[in-house]
This record gives sequence, structure tokens and C-alpha cells, in this order.
Amino acid sequence: MSNAPHAVPLLIGGEFVQSKTTEWRDVVNPATQEVLARVPFATAAEVDAAVAAAQDAFKTWRRTPIGTRARIFLKYQQLIREHMSELAAILTSEQGKTLPDAEGDVFRGLEVVEHAAAIGNLQLGELANNVANGVDTYTLLQPLGVCAGITPFNFPAMIPLWMFPMAIATGNTFVLKPSEQDPLVTMRLVELALEAGIPKGVLNVVHGGPDVVNAICDHADIKAVSFVGSTKVGTHVYNRASLAGKRVQCMMGAKNHAILLPDANKEQTLNAMAGAAFGAAGQRCMAASTAVLVGEAQAWIPELVAKAKTLKVGGGTEAGTDVGPVISCAARERIEALIASGVEDGATLELDGRNPKLGGDYAKGNFVGPTIFSGVKPGMRIYDEEIFGPVLVILAAESLDEAIAIVNANPNGNGVAVFTQSGAAARRFQEEIDVGQVGINVPIPVPVPLFSFTGSRASKLGDLGPYGKQVVTFYTQTKTVTARWFDDETLGHGVNTTISLK
Repeated sequence: MSNAPHAVPLLIGGEFVQSKTTEWRDVVNPATQEVLARVPFATAAEVDAAVAAAQDAFKTWRRTPIGTRARIFLKYQQLIREHMSELAAILTSEQGKTLPDAEGDVFRGLEVVEHAAAIGNLQLGELANNVANGVDTYTLLQPLGVCAGITPFNFPAMIPLWMFPMAIATGNTFVLKPSEQDPLVTMRLVELALEAGIPKGVLNVVHGGPDVVNAICDHADIKAVSFVGSTKVGTHVYNRASLAGKRVQCMMGAKNHAILLPDANKEQTLNAMAGAAFGAAGQRCMAASTAVLVGEAQAWIPELVAKAKTLKVGGGTEAGTDVGPVISCAARERIEALIASGVEDGATLELDGRNPKLGGDYAKGNFVGPTIFSGVKPGMRIYDEEIFGPVLVILAAESLDEAIAIVNANPNGNGVAVFTQSGAAARRFQEEIDVGQVGINVPIPVPVPLFSFTGSRASKLGDLGPYGKQVVTFYTQTKTVTARWFDDETLGHGVNTTISLK
């Protein structure tokens, strides 16, 4: 039994506990199919216990001085830096992305932890002195209570770090449900968070599938839910949790376009496109999965294919690997079926990444190599659906206006980019494009935590984004206080039956 994969624990009330569930799922290395661990699908009683622990901890945590909260996250960011290589190795083993990309995953989450350490400046209210005769008005940004987060498989370090640090720093307590496909790096980050000083019950973790998600949506003591994942699940979470009276933010699916104008720097643009389309095996909600080549830029397809052919497919731990495996056998089969549909729908398969020849430990891995289609049009499945794999689809346009119209007709609004050396074209693009996050010669325009993630339209439900200034608003209730103090010598003015303050 000593070689049996270990059981991933729950975190309830500051203690790592083994679930009493009868339903388990294997955590599998997608490059080799090695079983790394077993993750439990928590019982209803265990979810209730996690929420109860968070509810009890909130009574004292909400009154913890803001400087004390900030110092915990100063310590936490230090611990993450010290364990960066370990965290990246765990992430690569269970998710598949390359070690450098895994470090990038951790680092982008670390930036949010650093931002959380500045909570003293972020959670400031406002004061207006003497708004009427002897009357002051001021606002307090107070925590909501128990909040919850539901995170996806593709960024198992970054996205949990988008959620619980900012929620906890603002004075809330938290119940986290990591992806059941790759929870190991998340759990290591949770261990470090406790080591940094997060008190018992302030952070709790439950694992599971749809039943646990629904329990989070329904639980009366959970005040806010943050979600990142697919459009189908995100829409369900938003509707169900909103109906239960919760604040909800859902970051969902995407079809991110990059418009390539013929005046762009060709070498830099093609390098950027190859990296943004095929990095992380295309499993990014901000991947540049769709290129719109304008005018003479349509002649660049052979050079883009040549760039893609230079990328090395392999295990994420192998030096020089550019494209690791996709997360599961089911994901690989879905991507391969979509590639087949593109051929059937009449698109031109410029580069076929199916069945790359990998031997040894990787012979059974979930690998798909870089794949490129040209001649793609709206209505084809490979255009209408988010592939979430290393597949780039190319459309043609004769002008910038036509390219903008193509993007704006797509229902998704997560990210978009334009490549050009024309300031006038870039300016027109940023004004007319109807997408939340815009890159100008930047293929994956995910903002730093001084700002917030601002996807739009079908890519987002809820009006406030994760991290940044917006999430402070999301995780706090604004309380407005209007006060007047009288000293003993102040004369009254009699009864006033009007609404005015005089």
C-alpha cells in the first residue's frame, strides 16, 4: 500500500482532514498518465463544516487590524518566492505546462499577493467634511462575510491567488474549491498561506464536482462567489448563485482575435502569434487563438506555419519544450474532433498537429502539436467554439474596418490585439473594438494587478472583475455614515420636518 497515491486532504477550520466521501478522482500527469494522487469529492456535511468554520472565523477576522492583515501577505509573498521552483514542478507534473510557463503561472498570482499586501491603501473610504451645518459624511468599506471561489484547471496557481488573497485581505473569510483535475499546487499554496499566518478558519478548501459547486451557490452563509472557467458552467453558477442572493463574478469562455495589419513588424508579430496561440498548449482563456490577416498580411501564412513547426512538443519538464500536453485524454479527443470538423467544413489545414510522434514515457501522453487552419469563416465549428488547445484559426479581411466588424460580431469579449506600427490605426482600433481587454502589439493583454481583469460580453457575467481595485469593491460593502455631534452649548433649532440637513 505504500506505493498507493496519496489522498488530497480538505482544509476545514485550520486543519487538514481526510474526507469521508466514497467518491474519488485520480490526479493524473497528462504527459505520462501516471496517477499522482486521489482527490475527494467532498460530502455535503464537509462543505457545511467548511462554511461554518469560515463563518465562525469571520467574527474575529473582520476586526483584525488592517496592518496585521497586510503583514500576513507580505510574509506570504516571501514564502511563494522562496518556493517558486517547488511550486512550478508540482504544477507541471499535474497540469502539463512547461516549467518556465509554470513559474509564470505562479508569478502572475504572486503579483496579486503583493497587491493584497497594500490593502491599507486600497480599502480606504471617503470623507466629506461639513456637508451641512456641522454634518460630516463618510464611507466605510466593510467585509461581506464568507466568500467562495471556484477555479479552473488551466491556471491552478494564478487563479486561486487571484481570489482568496484579496478576499481575505479585505477582511472576509474564504472557502476555495480548486479544480479537481490538478489541485496539488493549489494545496501547496494553501499550506504556505497558513505558514504565513492566516488564522484557522479564515481559509478553507473543499474539493469536488457539480454537487459541491451547487452547494456553494446555494449556501445561505456564503455572501459572494468568484468563478473562472467555461461559459456553460459559469452561466450556471451566475444564475444559481445570483438567485440565492449572492454577489457573483464569472470569468468565462473566449475567442480572442489578433488583427495583423500589413504595416506591423512582421518578425516580431509572427513570433508573438506563435507564442500566444500555442503556449500552454493553447489552454489559456486569453490565448490568441484566432488571427485576422488584413490585406497583404495574408501572404504571411507560410512564415507563420514555419514558426509553428519549430516549436518542440514534449513533457513540460524537458528542456527546450515549447508545447506540453493538454490536461486530459478527453480534452485531447475533443480537440482532435474539432480539427477533423475544420477539415470537413472546408477550412485549409495548413499544419496538422494530431498524433505527434513521442516515445518513451510520453507515448501515452495527451499531446497535440501546433495546428493551423486558414480560410476559416464564421459558422465553422473551429471558429464558433473555443477549442482550448494548440489550434490557430486564420480569417482574412481586406481592411481594418472589416477586421473590427468580424471581432465585434463574435459574442465573446475577453481579449483582442492589433499588430501595427500606425498610431492612428491603433487609436481607432481601441476606440471601436467591443472587447474588454485590448492589446496593441501585445498578444495576451492580461492587466497587472494595479488594474483589474476586464473581460466583457459573453466572456463575463457580473460587473466587477477579479483582483485590482474592482475586486476591493466586489468583496466589500460600502456603508455611508452621516454624522452630527452637538456640544453642550449648542442651541437646538426646534423640530425640523423637512428632509434637508441644516
